[in-house]
Amino acid sequence: MSSDLLLKAILRVLGTSSLGAILFIFVPSAWMSSIHASVGLGEMPDAPVVWYLARSTSTFYAIVGGLFWTVSFDLVRHRTVLVYLSWAILFLGLTLLGIDWTEGMPLFWKLWEGPYVILAGLAMIWSARRIPSS
Repeated sequence: MSSDLLLKAILRVLGTSSLGAILFIFVPSAWMSSIHASVGLGEMPDAPVVWYLARSTSTFYAIVGGLFWTVSFDLVRHRTVLVYLSWAILFLGLTLLGIDWTEGMPLFWKLWEGPYVILAGLAMIWSARRIPSS
């Protein structure tokens, strides 16, 4: 697979999964509480700041997902942004890995989230640096 195709695939997979967060801007709080409990996180705190953070973070994820899809259509034109996003995703993955372990997230979460995002960031860096300058 060429570096261009790899980068497009990563951007579109991350973009699609991030766009899925749109749902959680609107779902009832009871649904989020149920999901929270079902993945082993216990009872979800019922406080305005919890719902604010859940819904605003979902909104932000959806915006980023749309950005990933947008830049995936013209890699050369968006090379500078893609190099930045690649390093930002690597930083996000490292940060998530640390947060997941220090905050006591379930083992499946610790082994999946951070490492997956780190791998995506590294693959993006490798691919984005091979895009020719316009």
